[in-house]
Amino acid sequence: MSRQIAVRLPDHLVEFVDQLVGEGRAASRAAFVSSALEREQRRQIAARDAAILTTGGDDPDMNSLAQHVASMLAVD
Repeated sequence: MSRQIAVRLPDHLVEFVDQLVGEGRAASRAAFVSSALEREQRRQIAARDAAILTTGGDDPDMNSLAQHVASMLAVD
């Protein structure tokens, strides 16, 4: 389900979005705004999770997981 909302944006932001749409880098204004909001939602969740992890103290299981992932991503 989706809902239509009205949002006022400064001219320079509308011009930026319109340029991306015109270049084919965004399907539409709505698609771009949705994508930007979803990205911000993920960023907020990641920031919250990071804050939780920093206050949780040392976790040997998480340390092992982090080392495993780091070893998989290591470039030779």
